Amino acid sequence: MSTFPDARSVTVSSAPAAEEIALAVYEQGEGPAVVFSHGFPELAYSWRYQLPAVADAGFRAIAPDQRGYGGSTRPEAISAYALRNLCGDLAGLLDALDIEKAIFVGHDWGGMVAWGMPVLYPERTLGVVGICTPYTSMSGGLDSLRALVEGDDDRHYILWFQTPGVAEGVMDPNVRLLFEAMLRGGISPEEAAPRMLRDGKFDMNPFRRLDEFEPMGDPFASAEEVDYYVAAFEKTGFGGGINWYRNIETNGAEVPEMGQRKLDLPCLMLTAEWDGALPPAAAAGMPALCSDLEMHMIEKAGHWVQQEAAEAVNGHLVDWLGRRF
Repeated sequence: MSTFPDARSVTVSSAPAAEEIALAVYEQGEGPAVVFSHGFPELAYSWRYQLPAVADAGFRAIAPDQRGYGGSTRPEAISAYALRNLCGDLAGLLDALDIEKAIFVGHDWGGMVAWGMPVLYPERTLGVVGICTPYTSMSGGLDSLRALVEGDDDRHYILWFQTPGVAEGVMDPNVRLLFEAMLRGGISPEEAAPRMLRDGKFDMNPFRRLDEFEPMGDPFASAEEVDYYVAAFEKTGFGGGINWYRNIETNGAEVPEMGQRKLDLPCLMLTAEWDGALPPAAAAGMPALCSDLEMHMIEKAGHWVQQEAAEAVNGHLVDWLGRRF
């Protein structure tokens, strides 16, 4: 397991509400700042392989537990987890650390936060790296998902997440079962397709029946690494992270320029060939939206690519950072 720094609590003033929240921040190295934003259900710890590699390459690598996760503040209100607040946290973090500008790296939901930075805070953003998550709009997101499952919301985890308390009631008591099933490598679409059918219908919600879920792929996390996630989420539950999903329609309305405005700064997009949630095809439209874009696909890797295929991800990331900054 790679060396991972200890956390320190950093109080930030987060726009747009100018509220104060505490972020648990993990930091290594000196040089231009690279801020890492994790997804669901993850932690700053998900970047345990990237922080030392980026620090060794001459950068200041910074990864917070995002709002709602780990050692950071977990507001009660669902509206507190809108994209404007999440990006405001990172801008506030730069202020607290006396950093003018940074490169933002994001995976999964953290990718939307990273791509939101040049839209909402262009003056603070030197570059963006998307890992699995493309630069895209959130407008109409729930309607398109509902069409996939013919209006049966239970069959898609994002739709199932929308009703407060439902997902938490199933997931919070089954933390270890969830992470032992989830922290696994990708499998090919041909292998995955039949496993995503239930009673002959498309079903993309493994969370609601964890006791029946057949894990896919080989484990990539050690017992110690699984224990780290389990300890954190047994303490906090999943509600904070799930609230990010409950703001998808709000985000589309509040930040309509997301995925529409052309970006004119250095961008790197890393996709994972076997990512069933965010397949490489989802990034196909990015060259038209990003004037300075480099793209690479990590072969035979799944959604948790920065952990499963850390060496490949680090190779592309460090090379790009070194050439561009």
